[in-house]
Amino acid sequence: SLCKSVIYGIITYRRRGQLAALSIAAVVIIVGVPLWWRTTETYRAWLPVSQINELSNLQLQLSAEVEVVFARGTVTPEQQKKVPLTQIQDEEHTVDEDTALRYRYETKYRTATIMEEDALNQPTAAEADLSLHTLSESPCGSLVVYVIPESSSLLPEDMDVYVGQRRTALLRIGAQMRVGKTLDQLLAHLEPRIKQVLQVMSFSHTDISAALSDRVRLSPGNKESIADSMRTFKSSPGYEITFSLLNPDPKSHRLHWDIEGAVQTYIQPLLTKLASVANFSIDSQTLYYAMLGVNPRFDSSLSAYTLHSDSLAHVINPVEARLGSNAASSNPVLNFLLYVPDAHHSPLYIHDRKKQEVPSNAFHSPRWGGIMVYNVNGFYGPEAVFPVDVNINMAKVMGVFLAQLRLLLGVQSSTAPSGFLVAPCGSNGLADWELDRLMWSRSVENVATATTTITSLAQLLEQIGNIVINDNIAEQVSSAVTSLQLAVAELETGNLRFALQYSKEAILASERAFFDPSLLHLLYFPDDQKFAIYIPLFLPMCVPILLSLLKIVSDARQKRREKQAKKD
Repeated sequence: SLCKSVIYGIITYRRRGQLAALSIAAVVIIVGVPLWWRTTETYRAWLPVSQINELSNLQLQLSAEVEVVFARGTVTPEQQKKVPLTQIQDEEHTVDEDTALRYRYETKYRTATIMEEDALNQPTAAEADLSLHTLSESPCGSLVVYVIPESSSLLPEDMDVYVGQRRTALLRIGAQMRVGKTLDQLLAHLEPRIKQVLQVMSFSHTDISAALSDRVRLSPGNKESIADSMRTFKSSPGYEITFSLLNPDPKSHRLHWDIEGAVQTYIQPLLTKLASVANFSIDSQTLYYAMLGVNPRFDSSLSAYTLHSDSLAHVINPVEARLGSNAASSNPVLNFLLYVPDAHHSPLYIHDRKKQEVPSNAFHSPRWGGIMVYNVNGFYGPEAVFPVDVNINMAKVMGVFLAQLRLLLGVQSSTAPSGFLVAPCGSNGLADWELDRLMWSRSVENVATATTTITSLAQLLEQIGNIVINDNIAEQVSSAVTSLQLAVAELETGNLRFALQYSKEAILASERAFFDPSLLHLLYFPDDQKFAIYIPLFLPMCVPILLSLLKIVSDARQKRREKQAKKD
């Protein structure tokens, strides 16, 4: 009986050990492994991947609306009854395999009202443009073309199209299209000219293709578009404008400039009109003993010092080190420098590549700013007492800076076709149609940049599975996708102002998501480091459990063999 008790105890002990091992293994497999997996998994919020993939294949449609108004003497009463209300023309361009453009021109025809006829009877085209503007203001992104008879005196003889300061153009009918021609012939004659007006006052394929530079490589043959896109600052929600007065020798002259009044008079009207495009902040400073960093050469034939165009590239870096930077803002900075040479290097003139004097005595650097040299040698008389008090002519200076600012912001007055008379932009520094032209380009540029950013982010997150996607990032991505879809839809319907607003929201949301600090891959351990951490923790626990399970399986097989042997 004692032997039986000992054997029974051993069997019971083995059975308890087996049950304990099975229990521990079950707890580890059923509870431990899922709990460890759940607590250590990388959280990745849901992203609209399918919608992002749709945006990667960008199909943009730009719709422009133009109203053609026939003045008295251009069509007969019978032709007026047959004039079509609306004509729609589509023009498609394939930029690359992932980008296609479609331009839709919606032309509406009507005859001029009595009040419009009175406005067209003004002595000059500028006065007629102003009178027509007071009658009705065209919405943003649309144009009105008034077809006037050949006998009209509003335009010079060698001009047949007048582009005003607003969204209005005057088109004189050709001599070959006098009253008597059929309506189809008249419309066929006007169609190419109206299309030219649209390309000047709204958008052209060249401008839109240049706006896609973040997404599509520009054709090497189009050197003008490449130069313009490289000169212009990239689209941004805001810009910092800094005006700096450089006085290299305070002992020679004491400079006085009314920069605050000049900004309010010449610059602020332009920035107010550009408020829908971006936010602007302006500051100014005076730097003493600031040199250009390039020694000008004395030209005995001119009795003056000169700076050749080849040396202008070396001027900016030494000066830029003195300008300082606004670390509190991430917006691009436009620098405008007024340099007054000292008495020993005055007068100083800038020469172009043909060794001709630059009329403005200024130059600009792409995506940086502009520098103007302001000579004051006329103040150095024989009885001058140093330092000489100099009051700077701010009208002359701001005229140069305003032209440079327009170029750097992308307000480019395109070369008008022959026969076009373009009115000056006026006191605001920007015509209404120039603003529309800039808004078309910036809307397309924002859409292209945002789609590239959001597509790159989706590809990055798909390739690297260890990156955590927080709810905040998912929200920004969803917001960017929604804004992009709305911007594309508004461009299709021709609502330019809303398209620009949605495109700005899209680019802001996409950049916030892309540059979120939590997306840094180095914040998370790669797989080899995970194994190095987990093996010392789990191996000591798993080895006894695995050995016990193997022992249980071995005993079970042994018992099965013994039973089989007894049966045999």
